[in-house]
Amino acid sequence: MAKQENINLAEYQKRFNNEKAYREYFYKLRWPNGFRCPKCGGVGCYPIKGRNEYQCIQCRHQVSVTSGTVMHRSKLSLQIWFWAIYLVSRDKRGCSATQLSAELDIAYSLAWYLLHRIRNAMAVRDSEYMLSGIVDMDDTYYGTSAKGGKRGRGTTKAKVMVALSKTNDGKPRFLKMKVVGNLKGETVGEFAKANIQMGSIVQSDAYYSYRKPLEVFNHQYEVYESNTDMLKWLHTLIGNFKAFVNGTFHGLDDKHLQSYLDEFCYRFNRRGLRDQIFHRLLCAAVNSYILGYADLTR
Repeated sequence: MAKQENINLAEYQKRFNNEKAYREYFYKLRWPNGFRCPKCGGVGCYPIKGRNEYQCIQCRHQVSVTSGTVMHRSKLSLQIWFWAIYLVSRDKRGCSATQLSAELDIAYSLAWYLLHRIRNAMAVRDSEYMLSGIVDMDDTYYGTSAKGGKRGRGTTKAKVMVALSKTNDGKPRFLKMKVVGNLKGETVGEFAKANIQMGSIVQSDAYYSYRKPLEVFNHQYEVYESNTDMLKWLHTLIGNFKAFVNGTFHGLDDKHLQSYLDEFCYRFNRRGLRDQIFHRLLCAAVNSYILGYADLTR
């Protein structure tokens, strides 16, 4: 990864004063060791005059600096993209589509789509990491239940699996949250294996759906008591997520819940690197895959 930089507002305005500056910076992020063709892997290219594209000297494949990234085929300028990422990165409370639309003077629909692409980049980046060591694991719910519906784990609310790795002295390290269809043992096991390294100590309550699937780990469980420190940090972060959504976005529907969970986790996992989040998020944008509008609306 490219060296992380701290960029304040004054430095941002000084460094990025035209579209060429944005393009050159993004080029260096994407190809820090020089151009490498995404099709053949060849080294070396030459610019195509007047098109902001590059042609591989080996296979003659043509590529723009944004193709294949989170900005792929976007009609928005790099200036808009950079400002959006900067605004998102500078406020720990997040940025709503309404706010971004007003700040950048773009349509609400464009701001909404842009933010979802940025959150997708966050999710892709965090998917590269596994939890390890001591890991707390539990589930929570979001939204409203059907009239007359059950409470607790039988609720019709959206169900979310949560796992939090901790230091040896119990402080939180890295967080994962995933919307799931149910809380059956098979689902619990799939979430754990996808997000927690084998050999880790997994701590949970005594819910029966956790017992057998987590046997492959060093599973420690006990009946949950709200007046103890059991799962304290995990439950605190669940409350923080709900405050994050209600405070910045004023609630949301279940359809895009995962996207907001991804943003919350990304921010939390870099809470000690706030001055670097802009650069890190640009790097994530470079390495993310394409998220089409149809993927969000179907």
